[in-house]
Amino acid sequence: MSISKIEWTEATWNPVTGCTKISAGCLNCYAERMAKRLKAMGQKNYRNGFDIICHKHALDIPLHWKKPRKIFVNSMGDLFHKDVPDEFIQSVFQVMQKADQHQYQLLTKRGDRLQQLAPSLPWPENVWMGVTVEDSNNVSRIDCLRTVPASVRFLSIEPLLCPIPNVNLDGIDWVIVGGESGPGARKMREEWVLDIRDQCLAKGVPFFFKQWGGTNKKKAGRLLESRIWDEMPIAKQAKI
Repeated sequence: MSISKIEWTEATWNPVTGCTKISAGCLNCYAERMAKRLKAMGQKNYRNGFDIICHKHALDIPLHWKKPRKIFVNSMGDLFHKDVPDEFIQSVFQVMQKADQHQYQLLTKRGDRLQQLAPSLPWPENVWMGVTVEDSNNVSRIDCLRTVPASVRFLSIEPLLCPIPNVNLDGIDWVIVGGESGPGARKMREEWVLDIRDQCLAKGVPFFFKQWGGTNKKKAGRLLESRIWDEMPIAKQAKI
């Protein structure tokens, strides 16, 4: 586990590393770039680069971190990838249930597998579940997420690659929007962001603007109409 610079979390925990590209948002994957760099540095968890590896030795890490933190689970992979065994996903959820001093934030692009496995997983109120929706071709992931009995269901609309009008926000508790950063970053238009923000305001859904992105993320900043949007959801009892 490590301290994170990601604006909406505090730490990361990666019991699974590696992934494969599934949609347009994956084109310039930051995790893939980082994995290759860590492999070159000799980091043993990335000995196979961005190939999928389940790290059993990393499962109990949250149990030893006593200070409560918001933890982004699998920032370097996708827990619901088809090559991650059901049993390992169960083990990750059991650890989150046991180490309940922390708040866990999970993201997946594989909404169909999430929907399939959700009934067999424990959903304590400290587990927030989200899906990535980078364009209008992938809004079906939201429908999958809506079926999951998580206390907080959220969307990561990053990188936002095109307008996404009329997002169905029923049953959604939080929306994060951000632009792509790093080499080859695709441009995000302000009107796309404002439209999603206004949809959230109309529905009373907390809105978090993470970044403009670009090749110089720090310089571009995260001001939207001269203010920082860093709204967070209020955790509730798990929904059945």
